[in-house]
Amino acid sequence: MRNSVAIDARDNVVVAIYPLSSGETAVFSLPDGSEGAVTAVQDIPLFHKVARCDIAKGQTVVKYGEYIGVATSDIKAGEHVHVHNCASSDELKDADAARQDTSRVAVRHVEAGPTRTFWGYRRSDGRVGIRNHVLILPTSICASDTTERIARAVDGCVTFHNQNGCSQVARDQQMTIDTMAGLAANPNIASVLAVSLGCEGCQNDLVVDAIRERTDKPVRTLVIQQVGGSIKAVEEGTRIARELADEASLERRVECPVSELIFGTNCGGSDTSSGLGANPLIGEVSDWMVAQGATSVLCETPELFGGEHILARRGKTPEVAEQTLKIVSDYEKYVQMFGAEMREGNPSPGNIAGGLTTLEEKSLGCIHKGGHSDISAVYPYAAPLKAGEGLVIMDTPGNDASSVGGIIAGGCQLVVFSTGLGTPTGNAVAPVLRLTANRNTAQTMADNIDFDASATIYGPESMIELRDRLIDQIIDVCNGRPTRAEALGYTETALPHLCNYM
Repeated sequence: MRNSVAIDARDNVVVAIYPLSSGETAVFSLPDGSEGAVTAVQDIPLFHKVARCDIAKGQTVVKYGEYIGVATSDIKAGEHVHVHNCASSDELKDADAARQDTSRVAVRHVEAGPTRTFWGYRRSDGRVGIRNHVLILPTSICASDTTERIARAVDGCVTFHNQNGCSQVARDQQMTIDTMAGLAANPNIASVLAVSLGCEGCQNDLVVDAIRERTDKPVRTLVIQQVGGSIKAVEEGTRIARELADEASLERRVECPVSELIFGTNCGGSDTSSGLGANPLIGEVSDWMVAQGATSVLCETPELFGGEHILARRGKTPEVAEQTLKIVSDYEKYVQMFGAEMREGNPSPGNIAGGLTTLEEKSLGCIHKGGHSDISAVYPYAAPLKAGEGLVIMDTPGNDASSVGGIIAGGCQLVVFSTGLGTPTGNAVAPVLRLTANRNTAQTMADNIDFDASATIYGPESMIELRDRLIDQIIDVCNGRPTRAEALGYTETALPHLCNYM
């Protein structure tokens, strides 16, 4: 029985898709359909790597056909390959950067098939939402508890806890304003009540002006210090929120083509199953979205590290290729300003427990969410995304809540989120649909998982069959079906900032 996977013929490691005991034979299939085998000489945990052949100290460890690190000791065929004998290498990274070829490569184009539609809310600015929320927007941390009380009091209202909004340098404050404006402008939002304390850096008028630059939807305002304190602000805010919610309730869904979607992708709580099954499945959906004329967004810049040259080769223009490399290089330099390296926080302890050894290995699995399409553009954090642009990249942190928040602030109406170990991540503005290819997680985290993608690894469904089934579920979510995160009321949202508070 096949109990392991060799992803690429060049790989010198294979992945155990069942736990292996010492002395057990790891049987794996190769991409050409042939089979190989190696005897495990140690116990191999689920989704961890076993050496396919002898790997000498200093030799590269190869998975996905790319190096993921260097052997820090001699590794015998059948041995467990992980953090105890494999590590990232700056020398390897620098050598690879020197030989990077960003010339265009052929990409796989998917047949569009019949045009699919969903039922959405056509906004006054022409864009289409899949939810009809009233956003009670806190312009700073000092207004966040007030907005929470207002939103809880009125059905149809959403909010989030804003840690920023004051004590920020100008550039940092502008990023916060741009992110808030993007969340407010997201087409899932019918109208906005912007609430400020009154003395913070992100003054209400600054935030409202930024919203007006992006959309003409209804925006009301409330300043806590002007109305006489928190209790009066909650009373007045609740009255305004009810008026906005009543107006929003008159909106009706209309039929819209999938081409009007901006499809967000993300991953978190990753293990080996993410790169092996779940992310490639998202990539298939992404390619289908692009073929339908939609925009698909790849993000999480730190998790492109080690795979950025592969993405750069798919840039539609030399400028896009260079921008793809630059955002990763800039992120690394930023981290180094603090005397740190990107590898220090990545992979996380959970990633390592799930079989991911190096940041390069994690990244090579992460970029599968982008499928095989051309990359049309690279966007700054929370910048307005265009519809009908195909596959694009947004420069975001790797942190789940802030990366999801950034692409939603850019205009994503929904996000499909892969996880290996399980995570409850949601968002106040847009639904987050979570899937896993780890069948243990699909069972133990069933309350949080929307789609069991374990058949991508174990069968019997094909990848295309799973893709079509996931697309059907995405259309259902667009039509109003709540995701698990929505049903549980999980709305984690984090706004990043560029430097420490003043």
